[in-house]
Amino acid sequence: MQIKQENIRNIAIIAHVDHGKTTMVDQLLRQSGTFRENQNVEDRIMDSGDIERERGITILSKNTSVFYRDYKINIIDTPGHADFGGEVERVLKMVNGVILIVDAFEGVMPQTKFVLQKALDLDLTVIVCINKIDRPDARPREVIDEILELFIELNANDEQLDCPFIFASAKSGFAVEDLKDEQKDMTPLFESIIKHIPAPSGDPDAPLQMLISTIDYNEFTGRVGIGKIDNGSLKVNSEVLIVNHHDASTNNRVRISKLYTFDGLSKKDCDEAFCGDIVAVSGIADLKIGDTICDIGNPAAIPFQKISEPTISMDFMVNDSPLAGREGKFVTSRHIRDRLFRELNSDVSLRVEENPDAENSFKVSGRGELHLSVLIENMRREGYEFAVSKAEVLFKTDDRGKKLEPMETALIDVPDEFSGNVIQSLSQRKGELLEMTPLNGGYTRLQFLIPSRGLIGYRGQFMTETKGNGIMNTAFEEYAEYKGEISYRKHGSLIAYESGTAVAYGLFNAQERGTLFISPGEEVYAGMLVGENPRSEDIEVNVCKTKHLTNTRASGADDALRLVPPRQLSLEQALDYTDTDELLEITPEHLRLRKKILDSTQRYRSKKNNVNQ
Repeated sequence: MQIKQENIRNIAIIAHVDHGKTTMVDQLLRQSGTFRENQNVEDRIMDSGDIERERGITILSKNTSVFYRDYKINIIDTPGHADFGGEVERVLKMVNGVILIVDAFEGVMPQTKFVLQKALDLDLTVIVCINKIDRPDARPREVIDEILELFIELNANDEQLDCPFIFASAKSGFAVEDLKDEQKDMTPLFESIIKHIPAPSGDPDAPLQMLISTIDYNEFTGRVGIGKIDNGSLKVNSEVLIVNHHDASTNNRVRISKLYTFDGLSKKDCDEAFCGDIVAVSGIADLKIGDTICDIGNPAAIPFQKISEPTISMDFMVNDSPLAGREGKFVTSRHIRDRLFRELNSDVSLRVEENPDAENSFKVSGRGELHLSVLIENMRREGYEFAVSKAEVLFKTDDRGKKLEPMETALIDVPDEFSGNVIQSLSQRKGELLEMTPLNGGYTRLQFLIPSRGLIGYRGQFMTETKGNGIMNTAFEEYAEYKGEISYRKHGSLIAYESGTAVAYGLFNAQERGTLFISPGEEVYAGMLVGENPRSEDIEVNVCKTKHLTNTRASGADDALRLVPPRQLSLEQALDYTDTDELLEITPEHLRLRKKILDSTQRYRSKKNNVNQ
């Protein structure tokens, strides 16, 4: 069934993390009649990945569509975390308008500014939806003022400033145009989309042009390219030309073997798709994000949105520890290289290059620690075994030869009694306090401008300082002049003295020196980190040491040894803990911290040479 071009609406849902984007898409799907009445549907339907469901965040942009009256509304659910901002940037070329969702309590947050800036730059129509108005501490009137101030700060024109405001609760399933209106369903939001978001422009009779904005992968059909047909129409089995905006020499003639349109949560086969619709194509082996599918006689590429540069990097390398190769299916440098370069096909924010300083090592650059940790977690679940270094920021040099580093805005909500600790810690990490605002419920909002380096390894310390009650959100701000040295970690490590199996007697003696990371029965090797020393220096401990047996019995000698439960580090905590002379060994079953140089004598010599230099 062909939908008229004027009856198509292409929208993206954009917002700061945890402001309710995915829940809003749930409600739009439910209330548009996409599901049967008796169909069992999970919450947060669009978060389909295992890691997305476990962490409660959206990582990849997802496409869906709903039918409302005679209109087809193509919806793109986007990530809210700043580390996945590249996902938002590239999909905005597919849409004609956005729904900007803002929490009725939290108001404007760092990522709200980022996503709105991108939408205004592309001159997209904006509908502002103030969500969670049924929260007890909601303040929708004040949030309206904050949003309008943000529009003015971002130099919005008069037409953009005159955008419609909708008040909603995605969780309760209603939207209203005025706070006094009756709270029934999402009809006011549907009507606002139809009324304010323009139909896609483009000439249905012009030669074909379709920009690929997303790459999906299917085991049976291979690579699937998703994009909007800007001009013309596309038919199955038609011959087309693939042109890249950045590399005009890559003109490949291919045949479209499969064509799909979006219907609810599924893709439906179709023989022909028309101008303005968002569709998926398969059967093209080397299709990339940014490619344009063109008519054979008109090889004209559509300019692709410039993606913000990465700010942080890690070295991914072959695992060379004594326990290497026992658990992973893919352990060689070729395996790791192929997997990393394959990730570039679907993640436009990532950069991968072979490391010239070290063999079997790859420099992987991304938008933040979470961005890279999700890649690491996916790889270990797929059976890869490798090691990674501490995250380091990417520096730049300006025209005058001055060293520049990435700066971030950190917005922190913290209980009043802990605000002093947080201010002190971030000040030591070269953070500059810009604003301090009291909030309801005994909380204070702190706004810092801080080097990205200063935030590496801080999240774990932040949770300790606020006893788990603090909320920290960060977003890249700009490159600024280098702020000087920052000491990453004030604590030393407990290092295994010899290889073997940890025993209770050895651990009992070691736990007096600090906090342990391992339990009895775990295999260790010389140079592996087994705990944290509260003092600044590293200490070698023998956790494999057993008690010598004698004929003599002493009073109390047979009492059970009492071991303090070890501190179990998650992937993010382990990455945070890693220092510049350490590595994190990653296998499908274990995370092990270790020194780069395992031999204690060589490690001592290397440290001495560095001091002398």
